[in-house]
Amino acid sequence: MIKHFFSNSAGIFVSRILGFLRDLLIASHLGASVWSDIFVIAFKLPNLFRRLFGEGAFTQAFLPHLVKARKKGLFIASTLVSFTLIMLVLTVLVMLFAPLFTMLLAGGFDEASIALAVPLVRINFWYLILIFLVTLFASLLQYKGHFATSAFSTALLNISMIAALLLAQDKKANEAVYYLSYGVVAGGALQVILHIFMLYRLHLLPLIALGLKALAKGKRSEHKGFWGSFGAGVLGSSSAQLSDFISSFIASFLMAGSISYLYYANRIFQLPLALFAIALSTAIFPKIARQIKAQNEQGAKILLSKGFYFLLALLLAASVGGIILAKPIIFILFERGEFGRANTLECAFALQMTLVGLLPFGLYKLFSLWLYAKMKQKLAAKISIISLILNVILSLVLFRLGAAGLALAGSLSGYFIFFASIYYFGVLEFAKILKSFKLILVLGANALFAVLLWLALPYIESFLGI
Repeated sequence: MIKHFFSNSAGIFVSRILGFLRDLLIASHLGASVWSDIFVIAFKLPNLFRRLFGEGAFTQAFLPHLVKARKKGLFIASTLVSFTLIMLVLTVLVMLFAPLFTMLLAGGFDEASIALAVPLVRINFWYLILIFLVTLFASLLQYKGHFATSAFSTALLNISMIAALLLAQDKKANEAVYYLSYGVVAGGALQVILHIFMLYRLHLLPLIALGLKALAKGKRSEHKGFWGSFGAGVLGSSSAQLSDFISSFIASFLMAGSISYLYYANRIFQLPLALFAIALSTAIFPKIARQIKAQNEQGAKILLSKGFYFLLALLLAASVGGIILAKPIIFILFERGEFGRANTLECAFALQMTLVGLLPFGLYKLFSLWLYAKMKQKLAAKISIISLILNVILSLVLFRLGAAGLALAGSLSGYFIFFASIYYFGVLEFAKILKSFKLILVLGANALFAVLLWLALPYIESFLGI
């Protein structure tokens, strides 16, 4: 588990560092302007579907069923063909009705802004089908115990986008966004190629080929329960993604730059979430699924207990550090070019409110594995629906605070979804995990860290000149 965690973390760390460099260049080229808002909206649409259908729901439904499947090649091939057709149909619909989809994402945009965004939406959406293939291939590699390729492959997307921005260095903002959008599609293609190469290295391509041949002969795979698990998983995995969608939609009615503030804050939030919570969850999920299948629940709970303290220490430290150092972080990363001091202050406030939700969302990533491994996707879906309703209500109450208010609404809904997962995991079982000296040690260390950082803050800001 630890080996796979560090493999994932290393890949994610490299990718996120490149992602920050990418965002730095985007902020410098586009600032927090209508053009940055338009690109964020265009890129958000395929990302929304990718996270709903790909990263979360698909993997959590696919892996347990792959473990159970007798004819694994046929199951893989059938899933590949079915989902590729679904993604193609969805892509064609977006191509035909791009203005409608753009309005759904940014209802506050005027007609001129929507018209500017539509071509970019059409370009960026081709990333969806590419990243679905990556998600399927990554799930196969995870099943074989290989995590490094998928963890490092996201770096290719960032490298591609950085290259596009460098090529557009002397271009105006309205031209640079097109370079950036084509960079997104190129990055997706590179990710697919890398995964196919690794499937070849691990001798998994013949398994897929045999499955496709059997499918062509009319044989049918056993998908009993898979589509139900996937459909419920779409809702169960969607809380954070749809919260982000709702925030962007409401932010489109606020002052220009609000969507960008949320985007930049979320990018920073995603670093510790991915580096710690997602990396650990990805590494531990196949093991928990196998323990549950073997009816060894105690073994699965031991894994969750170890993961809990590991994440609690790391996520709490990241939350404390990020909230206290929000202004220096935004200043160092983004305040240059078109991104000024006023933008820094607004974005830092949004970042603080976003990081309020880092701990619950990160821990939910861990404890939701219990539900998914036990095939309780429908229960996870119910939790997610209630969380979304709560997020909408809070967003409508707090939007007057601007982008920061929307960020806080999303964070508060994260606490609900975490406590709900604990309730269904078992309050008494969770209490057993908490009965440890490790809890006092982690909380005490983070309290000391917060005090020291708070005392050092004036000197840090003075050194940076902010």
